Amino acid sequence: MTDLPILLQNLTSIQEQALAELESVQDEAGLQAWRTAHLGRSSAVMRVFSDLGKLSKEERPQVGQNANQVKLALEGAFNLRSDELRQAALQRSLQNERLDVTLPGRAPTLGSLHPATQNLREIYRVLGDMGFQVYRARDVESDEYNFELLNIPAHHPARDMWDTFHTLTPGVLLRTHTSPGQIHAMREYAPDPVRVILPGMCYRYEQISARSEIQFNQVEMLAIDKGITFGDLKGTLNDFARRLFGDEVRTRLRPSYFPFTEPSAEMDVECFVCGGKGCPICKGSGWLEILGCGMVHPTVLKNGGYDPAVYSGFAAGMGPERIAMLRYRITDIRYFWGNDVRFLEQF
Repeated sequence: MTDLPILLQNLTSIQEQALAELESVQDEAGLQAWRTAHLGRSSAVMRVFSDLGKLSKEERPQVGQNANQVKLALEGAFNLRSDELRQAALQRSLQNERLDVTLPGRAPTLGSLHPATQNLREIYRVLGDMGFQVYRARDVESDEYNFELLNIPAHHPARDMWDTFHTLTPGVLLRTHTSPGQIHAMREYAPDPVRVILPGMCYRYEQISARSEIQFNQVEMLAIDKGITFGDLKGTLNDFARRLFGDEVRTRLRPSYFPFTEPSAEMDVECFVCGGKGCPICKGSGWLEILGCGMVHPTVLKNGGYDPAVYSGFAAGMGPERIAMLRYRITDIRYFWGNDVRFLEQF
């Protein structure tokens, strides 16, 4: 049998000694050292719990209860002393430290529009001033609208011009160009004249490189009315280029091929870097391509609800990111979607 009164007296002594030492603690480091010494696994009170198994069944409840009371008392004293030291440190800080309220504040970091968005808005502004209105079309299209109604029937070799993302639903795909919006717009407005731009994201299964991405913006122009000619197309594009790039810009049209326009052309502007002399940016040609265009094919007009014997129209499609690359001398199209803050902050 253990001498129970002596064991209980030892617990009282452990508590008194620990509380006395706690009164002399003056900082956080000392507080943590006290906690380790008097409440840690190797502390005197915790050893009492470890030795309970050596006591008789009659002694264990009373010793365990007293040891637990000592432990709770020490924990409460620790928390109280911790609050006292924290309040004392705060008071010293308020008395000894000064805040200069005349110092200028730190301005919060503000975001800005993405360069692709900025460029799109500038194109919207220019074309809006020229009488075009924005018409939104969907990103997920049917094969019929993306190809068939644009004079690109199934198995036509022209389909190789677009590397298409097909979905698991037959006949449903991610649009490869904004041209399907032409059919939507024509069928909504026919037989009235139409003058719209069709902006939006396009998707193509291509090898990602400095000049090619699997997703990119396009802006389509469409104008349909009686008596529209290729001269109207050329004049509209020249005016657009001057408004966007400046009055001194030089342009040219080159013959090209698109299934949904006839005749078709591509439009170039004089290289901004070399002024037409030839450089690596323009591959020595002195010219930079900005868009494809042409007169709307009679089949497309008919599919849109217009009589090609009465109505004519022109269409043009441009890549805003490509135009931004030319305007700002950006050498890699991947910068637009890389989310590198160092790049984005430049705009």
